[in-house]
Amino acid sequence: MVEEAGNRRERDKSGWAQELAATLKGAWPQVRQYASDVMVETRKVTRPGKQEVYGTTVMVVLTTFLFGIYFYFCDLAFGKAMTHVLSYLRHRG
Repeated sequence: MVEEAGNRRERDKSGWAQELAATLKGAWPQVRQYASDVMVETRKVTRPGKQEVYGTTVMVVLTTFLFGIYFYFCDLAFGKAMTHVLSYLRHRG
């Protein structure tokens, strides 16, 4: 009885392995087609020129500084507002 269960498990394992092998064999053409499509699309990619990279870099740096200044003043205003609110609540109580 124990031997029968062991044999059944072995058959199940070999069936599973065969099923996996068949699935992988069927998937191989799809993988090759995908890789081929990736290569075709990669050839279509253009690299930015030096002038475009420079212009984009300048815009990023300027925008970063402008946002930094904006958030600095927002922080100052929020800090002053919180100081006034907390001092009002402290003296009120």
